[in-house]
Amino acid sequence: MAVYVIVNINIKDIAAYDAYKTGVPSMVHKHGGEYLARGGATEVLEGDWTPSRVALLKFPDLAAVKAFLSDPEYQPLKTLRHSIAHTQMVAVEGV
Repeated sequence: MAVYVIVNINIKDIAAYDAYKTGVPSMVHKHGGEYLARGGATEVLEGDWTPSRVALLKFPDLAAVKAFLSDPEYQPLKTLRHSIAHTQMVAVEGV
């Protein structure tokens, strides 16, 4: 079953984030993932959530998401992201 990953990221260092943004797509694709939305305009329709930068990704299953996040090749990019941004990330199963 497909799994969707919703990411809200508050970037503290835009210049450094460019390195992350450039390096991560190949890692996502390596694990069968694809971007459905990445940093486009958002509009709050209900509630008080004010997203910063939102990405929506689709993976074949939760195992693929976890493999991506734990991939040794991804770790330097993950460390970079943690140092330059605050991230909220959830996975939700598709229907």
